[in-house]
Amino acid sequence: MTAITNNAQSKSDESNQLLASVGKYLSGIDIKSIVYPMMGIIIFLFIWSVAASRIDTSLGQFPGPAHVLEQSKSLYQEYQAEQDKAAAFYQRQEDRNAKKLAKNPEANVKIRKYTGKETFFAQILTSLKTVLFGFLVASLFAIPLGVVCGLSDAVYKGMNPLIQIFKPVSPLAWLPLITMVVSALYVSDDPWFEKSFLNSAFTVALCCLWPTLINTAVGVANVDKDLLNVSRVIRLPALTHVRKIILPASVPMIFTGLRLSLATGWMVLIAAEMLSQNPGLGKFVWDEFQNGSSNSLARIMVAVLAIGLIGFALDRIILIAQKVVSWDKQAVLR
Repeated sequence: MTAITNNAQSKSDESNQLLASVGKYLSGIDIKSIVYPMMGIIIFLFIWSVAASRIDTSLGQFPGPAHVLEQSKSLYQEYQAEQDKAAAFYQRQEDRNAKKLAKNPEANVKIRKYTGKETFFAQILTSLKTVLFGFLVASLFAIPLGVVCGLSDAVYKGMNPLIQIFKPVSPLAWLPLITMVVSALYVSDDPWFEKSFLNSAFTVALCCLWPTLINTAVGVANVDKDLLNVSRVIRLPALTHVRKIILPASVPMIFTGLRLSLATGWMVLIAAEMLSQNPGLGKFVWDEFQNGSSNSLARIMVAVLAIGLIGFALDRIILIAQKVVSWDKQAVLR
């Protein structure tokens, strides 16, 4: 009887500890940060559903949430079917090569790349690779140049006219020139990248360059004077001064520029893919528009939502990186 009582007491203590842990976890969550976004999403879905039911287009009724959800499932099924085809294609090659090698161990065997239809998810991956490549290229140039412009008034005055002239130019205006330059200079029998990939990536890079450069220069130029005086007093070397004083103090402005650059680059990439018909989400949207089927609008809407969600996710990733890098862990970031 004592053992049973002790066992029941032990289970009761464990339950109380579990409830206490759950309560502690829930108390640390801001309920408003969950409820308000959910309310906004529900209201948006309701307005979208009502408005869609009243809009008739040449391709039929404008897709509502239910139709879009249905087509998103259809796109996933197409992706799975294409994956199965690719797996079967490679399996056939492996079986054929195994037979060749069984007859002749010295036989030359090859594995050909599957060239089936690009699925919606494959095009998402292509666009992500493109925008990240262009963003990294732009950042590698923009941040060091922004630091130099912020530190040197003479360099800034020399660069500012060029920045102000080229900043308003739409990256899409550069697309034909970039296409011609890449075609002329990137000549290889075994290229690392497709020319279409480089065309879109460099267009994104031109778009991402200016916000990061300008924000970095402003952040560096406005470093607290007390920090600069401390650096002078202890006579920090130039590179140490930049690494220990300038960059940490400029982190908020640098990352503001990076967030603006990545968001703008993602928008421009979709337009560039539509215009140049390079692989990616932009091409998917344009192909569906040209297809003109009864499901085309819903598929385009799936792509629109995917573009928005991916853009949001990319912004959150940059924000998390800022929290990791920033010296002020208590700063409010939005």
